[in-house]
Amino acid sequence: MRNHFDEQLALLNKRLTEMGAMCENIIAMSAKALLEGDSKIASKAVSFGGNIDRMEREIESICLKLLLQQQPVARDLRQISAALKMITDMERIGDQAEDIAEIIPFLGGRTGEECKSIRKMAEATIKMVTDSVEAYIRQDITLAKNVEEYDDVVDNCFTEIKSSLIRMISQNPDDSGYALDMLMIAKYFERIGDHATNIAEWVEFSVTGQHEGKAL
Repeated sequence: MRNHFDEQLALLNKRLTEMGAMCENIIAMSAKALLEGDSKIASKAVSFGGNIDRMEREIESICLKLLLQQQPVARDLRQISAALKMITDMERIGDQAEDIAEIIPFLGGRTGEECKSIRKMAEATIKMVTDSVEAYIRQDITLAKNVEEYDDVVDNCFTEIKSSLIRMISQNPDDSGYALDMLMIAKYFERIGDHATNIAEWVEFSVTGQHEGKAL
C-alpha cells in the first residue's frame, strides 16, 4: 500500500515540475514577445495557456486520489494540501503571462526595451517560479525563504518602472498610451512574483506545518 502511495506521490512531484516548467515557458514567451515586439510569439503564449489549465486539472485529480484512496500521514497530508494550493497559484501565473501577451499587439510595434528594468523584472519572476517549484520537490525551506526574499527584487523593479513611465508621460504626453500599457504589464509581472512567493510559503507549510507564522 505504501509503495503505491509513494509511486503516486512521485507522479505528483513529476507533474508539478512539468507544470512549473510550463509556467516558466509561458512567462519566457510573453517576455520575448514583449522585448521584441513580436505579436506572433505573443499569440503562441496565449494559446499555450490551455496546457497549464489542463495540467492543473490533472494534478488536482492526482491529489484527490491520494487523499481519498490512501491514508496519508501528517507530513504526506501537508505535502498534498500544499500541492493543491500551489497549482492554483501556478494557474494564475499562467493567466497573468497570457494577460501580458494579450497587451503586446496594442503597443503599436513598440517593444518593452524602451521601458527600463522590464527585462530584469521578467527574468526575476522566472527565477522565482523555478526556485519555488524546486523548493517543493526538494522540500528545501532555505530555498523557499530565498524565493520570498527575492520578491523584493521584483518589487523594486516595479517601482523603477513606474517612475520611468511617469517621466515618459511628463516628457511626451503622446506616449501616455504606451506607458499605461507597460505599467499594466509590469503589474502583471509583480503579481506573478507574488504568486511565486505564495508557492514558497506553501512549501514551508508542507515541511513544517507552519504558514505565515501560524500553526495549521
